Amino acid sequence: MKGILRHVGSFLKTLDVITVLICLACSGISMACLLSFYYYGQRTAKVVIVQAVAIVLGLIVALFLSNIDYNVMTRLWKLHAPLAVGLVLLTFVIGVAPNPSAPTDKAWLDLGITTFQPSELLKLSFILTFSLHLSHVGSEINRLKNFLLLCLHALAPFALIVIQSDFGTAMVFLMIFVVMMFTAGLSWRLIAVGIVAAAAVAPIAWMYLLPDFLKSRFLAAQNPELYLTGDGKGWQQYLGRIALGSGQLSGRGLFKQDSLYYVPEAHNDFIFSYIGQTMGFIGCLAALLLLTALCVKILLTARAAKDAEGTLICCGVFAMLFFQIVVNIGMVLCIFPVVGVTLPFLSAGGTSAVVNYMAIGLVLSVYRKNKKTTTVF
Repeated sequence: MKGILRHVGSFLKTLDVITVLICLACSGISMACLLSFYYYGQRTAKVVIVQAVAIVLGLIVALFLSNIDYNVMTRLWKLHAPLAVGLVLLTFVIGVAPNPSAPTDKAWLDLGITTFQPSELLKLSFILTFSLHLSHVGSEINRLKNFLLLCLHALAPFALIVIQSDFGTAMVFLMIFVVMMFTAGLSWRLIAVGIVAAAAVAPIAWMYLLPDFLKSRFLAAQNPELYLTGDGKGWQQYLGRIALGSGQLSGRGLFKQDSLYYVPEAHNDFIFSYIGQTMGFIGCLAALLLLTALCVKILLTARAAKDAEGTLICCGVFAMLFFQIVVNIGMVLCIFPVVGVTLPFLSAGGTSAVVNYMAIGLVLSVYRKNKKTTTVF
């Protein structure tokens, strides 16, 4: 018994307990919202159970990954990269669309009791493989050959997700690429060239490459009131914005009998509008503070990392979570179009919950290695 307690004590000494508690607090808010949905009969018990199981499973996997050297995980790319890519390719053959409102979005695999989105797993594999690639390139990142090879490395998963028509996830991959390249020391000259090129390509992409449904979503985001008829692209954001503001300071309550505004996918993409409606400005502020604290902790761990791989892994995880937070809340506030990006640790979704905890497990691994030689806040 003493040996077990000693092992647990040693484990906790090198565990970033604060980061784990922040994630669990966010998951607690998520479960409270889902129980509220179940209470009002808007969602079945299955959604609540799947989320609870995903949180517990994700936490277990995160703690397991925290005990594995992240350098070993990056070097196992020959195992996890083909697996992740293979699962994504499998969706083109037997993919399903769990949302009846989007029957063409077949980016999921049916596991019987639930569905699984392989692109989520591909994010983690990309972060690991790209951090290994960047660490091998080192200070030679700005050489044209290395720069082009890095771009090709990132283009592969990005193009795969674009072909899948999951533009929200594709943008997450792009943000991970940009942040990790910047962290690795990409020259400002190349950054400036990239900005100019993006500005030049944007009008062409809008005119000839962007699908019509995505164009309408961009337009609806700015003025959802003008898109309530016809294809109805503005309805979700219009209702989400009303629901968000209806909670005022303290909200209308999670389990009160007062009727609440209905918002499509409020348990998933628009969970922030439901937090605002039921818990008010105070609830929204609490959620934002928790997510901000999580992002700051990840950056602090990145700063204290003992090698380039550790820093790059943390920055990749930060980019993934931060971009999803900004875009998801921006969708609710009618700043960004609806692109199917979930709010990390808060939106319902078994795959998303498990993968987010796995990403934190990578950060915990970096923290644990740092903790052996120094102290990280």
